[in-house]
Amino acid sequence: MADGISMTDRLYRTLLGGLILILQYFDLRQAMMALVAVLLFEGVTNLRLPKIVNALLRVDDARLPRPLPNPRARWGIEAERMWRLVVGAMLLVGAVLYPEVLWFLPWFMGFAILGAGLSGVCPVLFAIRALGFR
Repeated sequence: MADGISMTDRLYRTLLGGLILILQYFDLRQAMMALVAVLLFEGVTNLRLPKIVNALLRVDDARLPRPLPNPRARWGIEAERMWRLVVGAMLLVGAVLYPEVLWFLPWFMGFAILGAGLSGVCPVLFAIRALGFR
């Protein structure tokens, strides 16, 4: 129904990186806690925002880009799901629990995730896949 409109994981990473930077710049700690909660919820339940948006837009899943299968997959958990858990945990530590000590971590993550979304190359996602997640 919605031709040309879909939300990919790459677009999600671009928006997420930009949102992290905005929340850091304006020091919106409550909003950052909500974002951490959403990321951890997505990681635990695998109800990911791109999937929900595409279902609401009635996008055909067959035309969305899919990651290549991981030949070294040892774990039954998707790499995208584990990525959300890792990012949520790192933001929890750096932006919510110890922001005075680890103030640079959310900034670094925001720029790295924004760059990963724009370029399509995410070193953390590559590392997670190398650890054996599918």
